[in-house]
Amino acid sequence: MAKTLASPADCEEIRRRIAALAPESPRRWGSMSIGGMLCHVDDSYRAVLGERPFSTAKLAVPPWFAKFVALRAPMQWPRNLMTAESVRQGGGGTPPVAFAEDRARLLKTFQRFCGCTQLMTVHPMFGSMKRADWLRWGYLHADHHLRQFSA
Repeated sequence: MAKTLASPADCEEIRRRIAALAPESPRRWGSMSIGGMLCHVDDSYRAVLGERPFSTAKLAVPPWFAKFVALRAPMQWPRNLMTAESVRQGGGGTPPVAFAEDRARLLKTFQRFCGCTQLMTVHPMFGSMKRADWLRWGYLHADHHLRQFSA
């Protein structure tokens, strides 16, 4: 069965993995610092909660196809994926402050995201999204960045 934040066990898995991160957790790919990753994931959840902007982006494939592949294909997301400018580190994303503060903020936002029933209806690259789609995306997005830092 596909992992999703609709499952309390999957929410707890991601929460534990975030809580286990340390400032020295090794980066396996990309250029974001661990603090930048915490802020990026927090920004992304907050955008879906409607608390910050989520800029749109165009892909070379139709949004429905990108959404199907990203949310339903039995594969891990590849490294160095395109991201919305509004949540990109070095772009419109929140810069990291202090590791413990950034991690604590993400854990609070993550808890709210898992329980929220009112989420955005459009993803900047995938188009129309239902709550079930967002909860699947929320698991995959966190998993992708936690794997980036070996968690």
